[in-house]
Amino acid sequence: MHTESALGASGESSARSPSGLRRLSLAMIATERTGEGFTGLPEKVTPGRVLAAFKAAAPALGYGAREVYAIDWLFSFTQPQDWAAGGKPIVWPSAELQQKALGIGVTQAKSLNRHLVEIGLVTMKDSPNGKRYGKRDAQGRVVEAYGFDLSPLAARLEEFQAVALQSREERERLRHLRRRTTIARKGLDQVLETAAELGLADPVWQQLAEEGRTLARSLRQVERLDEMEIGVASLERRHREARERLESATAATSPAPCEAVDSDPKGSENRPHQYNYKPNLNPYQDTVMASEECSSVGEASAPPPQPVRAEKSQEAQAVRAVKSERRDTGTVLRLSPDELVRLAPRLKPYLATPAPAWPDIVEAAAWLRNDLGVSQPLWGEACLAMGREQAAIALAIVSAKPAGHFTSTPGGYFHGMVARAKAGTLNLSRTVWGLREATWCKADKRRMQ
Repeated sequence: MHTESALGASGESSARSPSGLRRLSLAMIATERTGEGFTGLPEKVTPGRVLAAFKAAAPALGYGAREVYAIDWLFSFTQPQDWAAGGKPIVWPSAELQQKALGIGVTQAKSLNRHLVEIGLVTMKDSPNGKRYGKRDAQGRVVEAYGFDLSPLAARLEEFQAVALQSREERERLRHLRRRTTIARKGLDQVLETAAELGLADPVWQQLAEEGRTLARSLRQVERLDEMEIGVASLERRHREARERLESATAATSPAPCEAVDSDPKGSENRPHQYNYKPNLNPYQDTVMASEECSSVGEASAPPPQPVRAEKSQEAQAVRAVKSERRDTGTVLRLSPDELVRLAPRLKPYLATPAPAWPDIVEAAAWLRNDLGVSQPLWGEACLAMGREQAAIALAIVSAKPAGHFTSTPGGYFHGMVARAKAGTLNLSRTVWGLREATWCKADKRRMQ
C-alpha cells in the first residue's frame, strides 16, 4: 500500500512536527517588547525600589501571593550591576531548584513561568538546547545568560509606582469612609436611643432603625470605593433625618420658660438664647471670688433677678433676634468653643477638629458623659432643660473639677445641676467665671514658682 506523509498529502495539511520550542502568544510578544525598552535603571534608583514598587502595586493589579513570591525569589539571583546601563537582569536558576524553592511540581512550574510571561513580568530567553545557564566576567557582569529576563519589571517601574500611589490614596479614602460609617452609625443609635427614652413611638423611628442596621451591616463587606461612598452617604442621610426629627419632637414638647429671668434657654439649640446679666456688667460683680489661695471655686446662689423695664421690651426683643442669628462659632454665656476647651481640656480628645464650633462641642460632650458616669437619659434631660450647648458647658464644668470636689460622683453632681436648671436657679454664667478665676490663679502660681 502506498502512503504519503502529512506534508506531502494533496490536502496540504497545516500540521507541523513538534519543534520543542516555546509556543508564542500575543501576550508573550508584548512582554518581550516591553523588556526591549530597558536600558538600565535611572540614577539613584535601586533594584530594591523596583521590587518594592511591584509588591505595592501587586494587589491592585490582581497579582496574588504566588506571583509575588516567585518574582521575589527570582530577584534574589540578580546583582546590582545587572540593572545598570549596559547590563541585563537575567537569572538562570535550574528548574529543579525552582520547584524545590517554590514547593511545586514540574507541570506547575511550567505553568507558572508561562503565566509570569503572559502577565508582563518576565520574558524567557531560551538557549539553543533549551537549558538555563549563564556566566559572568571578572567584574561580575553577565557575559552570556539564558533563563528569566526581569527587564519588563524595570521597564514598568513608573507604572507600578503610579498604581501603588493610587492604591494608597484609595485605601486612605476607604479608611476615611469607614470612619464616617462608624460615626453615622453611632450617631443614629444615639438618636434612636434618646427617642425611645422619650417615648417617641412614630413608626418612622422603627423604619430608620432597620434601614440603618441594614446599611451598616452591608457596608462592612463593601470594598469598592464608589459603592462605599454611596452607602455612607445614605447612612449619613438617615442620621440627619433622625436628628432633625428628634429636634423637632423635643422642641414641640419642651417646657415653657419660667416667669423669672433665667440665664438658661429652653428648647432646642436653634431657639434664641436668653441671659440674665446686664450687657456691660463687670464680671467680678457677679462671680464667686476665689480666696487668696484660690482654694474654692464653684456655684453660689444667684442674686435677686433684676426687674425688666417695660420701656426696654422692644430693645430686648431686638437683642434676642440678633442672638438667634448668631453663628455656631459664636459665644454662649460669653464663652467661645476654644475657651471652653482650654478651661475643660477633657473635651479635647473627643473633638474631631482642632477648631471646633458649638455642634462639635455638643458632640464631644455626648461622648465625654460616659467618662463622668452621666447616663443617656440624664443627658437628654439636661439638653431639654438647658439647651444642648449649655448642657455641654455644664458637663464640661463638671469634667474640670477635681475628684475631691464631689460629695458623691460627677454624675450625681451633674444631676444636681440639671435639677437646679429645671427649677430656674442654675446660674452657669457665674460658674463659668469662677472656673476662669481658678484657671487664672493656677497659671499665676505656676509663673511664680
